[in-house]
Amino acid sequence: LEGPGRARGSAQGPVTCGVSGYSRVFRDCKTMPIPTPPPHDLFHLNTSTVHPLPMMCLHLPLPSTPPPSSLTPPPLPQMELSDLLKPIADHIQEIQQYRERHRGSSLFNHLSAVSESIPALGWVAVNQKPAPYVKEMNDAATFYTNRVLKDYKETDRRHVEWVQSYLSVWTEMQAFIRQHHTTGVTWCRTGPVAPPPPLEGAPSAACPPPPPPPPGPPPVLHADGAQTQADGVGGQTSALFAQLNQGMDITKGLKHVAEGKKTHKNPELRSQGSPSHAPPAKASKPGSTPSMAPPKRPALLELDGKKWRVEHFEQRHDLLIEETELKQVVYIFDCNNSTIQVKGKINSIIVDNCKKLGLVFENAVGIVEIINSKSVQLQVLGNVPTISINKTEGCQVYLSKDSISCDIVSAKSSAMNILVPVGEDDFREFPVPEQFKTVWDGSRLVTEPTEIAG
Repeated sequence: LEGPGRARGSAQGPVTCGVSGYSRVFRDCKTMPIPTPPPHDLFHLNTSTVHPLPMMCLHLPLPSTPPPSSLTPPPLPQMELSDLLKPIADHIQEIQQYRERHRGSSLFNHLSAVSESIPALGWVAVNQKPAPYVKEMNDAATFYTNRVLKDYKETDRRHVEWVQSYLSVWTEMQAFIRQHHTTGVTWCRTGPVAPPPPLEGAPSAACPPPPPPPPGPPPVLHADGAQTQADGVGGQTSALFAQLNQGMDITKGLKHVAEGKKTHKNPELRSQGSPSHAPPAKASKPGSTPSMAPPKRPALLELDGKKWRVEHFEQRHDLLIEETELKQVVYIFDCNNSTIQVKGKINSIIVDNCKKLGLVFENAVGIVEIINSKSVQLQVLGNVPTISINKTEGCQVYLSKDSISCDIVSAKSSAMNILVPVGEDDFREFPVPEQFKTVWDGSRLVTEPTEIAG
């Protein structure tokens, strides 16, 4: 080895240990023991698309970074980098659309685990600390894989092995990124640009041409020219020392300035001001890479079988579901700054990945669940047995007199407040504890909420 994580160069240029480790990340997926749905093929197609990127980054100079030497080609344009990342974004969208089209599938939790975590392949566009981003996607998949384990743990061991194998993909990817790309994709800063390696099965291309030879030595000056230049420099030096030797008499050569031409005595000269200079243009940051903005999806409010789907609404406060039945469920996904009202009695309600959402409902015979959301306000007009809050920042729950005895379960959430009715139109607010103290009482662990620690 010539350095940390660097092996000796081959015909195609230096290869790092990190790239071979990147290949091992997806090895488990190719040997998954369970027959997986079509997104499994899409997943492999996506990994084959993203696989060459780290290798290319080893040969391509950092975008918007000036070349380190005259021998280094111009940096990779931002638009070209966007083109490299576009196939990843297209495949991610294709996988997510497949999940949306198969909500009635018996493997919907499997599809959801892949759909929610597959954006982790976009870590190459994360400028700082991409490993935590992959971990966040892994946590999103864990929510659905836990449901898979709950359904098949005692009946079909293949599903359990699939969960273990799939989650190991993102765990190993985190370790790989922390080791080789801790603060973002590692770009090559020196040397010539090599073409990207071909995908598997593609014909191998010819090796890149060698770099141009270095420039020759500078031309030799003739003796006459050198003597003339030396005489000029010597004459300037002699004149400088002659002026210094004058001492106090050096000021005799200065000219007198009239009173009218002095700036501090002539207001008109001061009003003219100094010539303005345009500020220099700000250079783009070397580490900046174009972000892959997800495409906007059309808003949807429809009854799909026994499920009300409310998805992708922005700035809507008039959403209403009136014709409900006891066996129907409501699934609210990716709605921001909106208000939804559900009338009648319904089975259950799920709020997923929403921000600044207001939900008002009358009765639910099952659970009302809020996951992966921020700034949610929930009001119960009738009765509900259980309210679950998971991975949510900011949740206000307004209970009715009939729902005071409901169970409220929370996990990995913060800024939760329960408002209990007092009188006719008034509420009293109670915060849900977020800090706990655990002690050993001699036979078991006892956990109690605490307000002050330390």
